[in-house]
Amino acid sequence: MKAAPPAGRCCAGVLRSRLTVAGILATVAVPLALASLASGQAPRGHTCTPTDRQFIDTAELNLTAVTLWGGEYTQGAAGASDVVAQTKDAAARIDALTPTDPSLQQARHLLGAMFIEYASAIQLEKRHKLEAGHHMYAAYGLANFAHDVLTQAEPALAARGCNVAPLL
Repeated sequence: MKAAPPAGRCCAGVLRSRLTVAGILATVAVPLALASLASGQAPRGHTCTPTDRQFIDTAELNLTAVTLWGGEYTQGAAGASDVVAQTKDAAARIDALTPTDPSLQQARHLLGAMFIEYASAIQLEKRHKLEAGHHMYAAYGLANFAHDVLTQAEPALAARGCNVAPLL
């Protein structure tokens, strides 16, 4: 049996994890908000262009693929380097897209960052580094933030013909 961590150490680790995630989220969200304000334009309404549909389809495919690769990794059927390569490729594919809808643009940045954090976590976990948990926690935080953005936009996007339900 493992001994319980010394008093105070447990809470400090949790606080440090939460601060790390908050910092990462702020790193992504603040520049997006500032870019919107700096443009001098009011936020645009929702759209459902062919590039928006392409983003939704590509994001769904990449989320599914990375989930499957992650499952294979945890079962020992795939190596860490394979998962990292697939996840980095997924991030590149997401970053190459140009959705026009503001919510999908924000989701694009969040999902790309999420894939990078997940790849970092797998790389560090492979080397048995303790920092892997911070990256995994950040990946989940970014995924949750993307989920919130898409959930809020879902009704307006659906009314225009874009179904983001597969991404939720």
